[in-house]
Amino acid sequence: MAPNVLLIEDEPNIIEAIGFVLKRNGLTVRTHSNGVDAVEAVRRERPDVVILDVMLPGKSGFDILQELRQDDELGNIPVLMLTARGQKRDRDMAERAGASRYMTKPFANAAVLEAVQDLMNG
Repeated sequence: MAPNVLLIEDEPNIIEAIGFVLKRNGLTVRTHSNGVDAVEAVRRERPDVVILDVMLPGKSGFDILQELRQDDELGNIPVLMLTARGQKRDRDMAERAGASRYMTKPFANAAVLEAVQDLMNG
């Protein structure tokens, strides 16, 4: 069975680009586009890796990540955070919230693929 990635992102162009490169490399990609029930989506999908946007409708990616990290069943899932804001303060917030990796937009699709593969390989 192909590794499963859950992409929680609300920008269609980013969903399409990341989805394409990950699927082309043999990964199963599911998507979710709002923050309100993102944790439930992670619980339902049980992905090997979550790619999580910081700015989502309904709830921030930082809040979602904090909920995931506090959940006994979901807390160990690797999370790659994506953000348009690359200031040190944002990176520090992601680190404190428990992000496994942090990437700023715009990014190279190959860099996302490499990060996801690294997170899956531990």
